[in-house]
Amino acid sequence: MLRAQVAADLPGPPGLTPLPVLPTTAPLPAPPFVSVPGLANLRDVGGYPIAAQSGASQTAVRRGVLFRSAELSRVGEKGVAALRELNITHVFDLRSAKEFARKNDGESFHGHTDSMPTGWEAERVFVPVFLDQDYSPAAIAERFNDYADGTEGFVRAYSTILDAAVSPDNTYQPYRTILNHLGSSSSPSPILVHCTAGKDRTGLICAIVLALLGVKDDIIAHEYNLTDLGLASRKEEIVQQLISRPALFGDRPRAERMVTARYENMLATLAMIREKYGSVESYVVDHCRVSRETVEQLRKNLVVNVSDT
Repeated sequence: MLRAQVAADLPGPPGLTPLPVLPTTAPLPAPPFVSVPGLANLRDVGGYPIAAQSGASQTAVRRGVLFRSAELSRVGEKGVAALRELNITHVFDLRSAKEFARKNDGESFHGHTDSMPTGWEAERVFVPVFLDQDYSPAAIAERFNDYADGTEGFVRAYSTILDAAVSPDNTYQPYRTILNHLGSSSSPSPILVHCTAGKDRTGLICAIVLALLGVKDDIIAHEYNLTDLGLASRKEEIVQQLISRPALFGDRPRAERMVTARYENMLATLAMIREKYGSVESYVVDHCRVSRETVEQLRKNLVVNVSDT
């Protein structure tokens, strides 16, 4: 059931209840997290309250339509059974071809291969933000020397992602494709969006959707920050990958900072979007080239009255 108060379901944003420090083996709070064996950082992006106008009824983001996660390569038979219960019809994969070139079996794409979990009927939709660049967390660290040092580096990296997603050279137009699905005239079917860790490219499109719906910045930043919990079980693995790369070789403190999804990073990113593009909606309409009619339909599809749930 949807709640009017985000704190009723989740650890609240700063000023409410801080995120707990959980052991890496502890169950994640559900909602929003969904437990699927082999799949990290899977959660529902619905359930968040929308800022209400004076006298208006309380609304919230519809649950069960937009899910986010890390990559799916470790999902086995038990994980597939759990995923089927979510009724997801499409999986939007934001990774570049180089990122899934590490896999040697499965579906061919852009000269490389990868595979969906065996036995899962959802349709995979390749919508790479970067066609031929590895943009995993480790690769970002090599491109942005200050990425691991603080908020400014994250904002620079995220600005590059936003530009790449709308580049005329990118025929996949990833963010537009996802937004058009969510804003379809008929009720959109449930989807899963993921990249490698489900943190940066995925975090941005989810933040864009929530902002379009009228969710407040502090709650959007809180949703982004939940990735710290979602990736806790794989944090050490990712840190080890980072400190083995030239950009962060042996520098564990910087690597650990880079793995985080800090609340402040998303707040600063939302401010950057408004400064650079005028508003989140302007980025979507003028740069993603999503029609205003589709944006309005997206709102109709994903905003529900709390009293009706």
